[in-house]
Amino acid sequence: MAERERVICSSSALEDSGAGVRFEVGQGDEKVGAFAVRYEGQVYAYLNRCAHVFMELDWKPGQFFDQEGQHLICSTHGAVYSPDTGACLGGPCNGALARIEVEERDGLIYLKADWEFSKPRRVRE
Repeated sequence: MAERERVICSSSALEDSGAGVRFEVGQGDEKVGAFAVRYEGQVYAYLNRCAHVFMELDWKPGQFFDQEGQHLICSTHGAVYSPDTGACLGGPCNGALARIEVEERDGLIYLKADWEFSKPRRVRE
């Protein structure tokens, strides 16, 4: 049986340092929140869990960047992360964000790893 494509969103859904797209990944019945963002032209995806305490990062659904659009920030504790590596840059955190490998091709963003996931949600103002 051929593996089905796992599309997260269209490429156009992600603007540089703009709103991210939330989705879920998991194995079997266990689902975990995740998100994808675009930074300096590249797409990055992470589990939506702060490395300090496993709480979602976004301060509003899909809002992961600080006001300057340079860093990902945990809305609960203020931990700051590099958008391209997930490494903690400051504030309370233990390690880095858990990265999810993605691929951008043909105008779509795909999961590279063999994850199960549910339909993504995009929040627009």
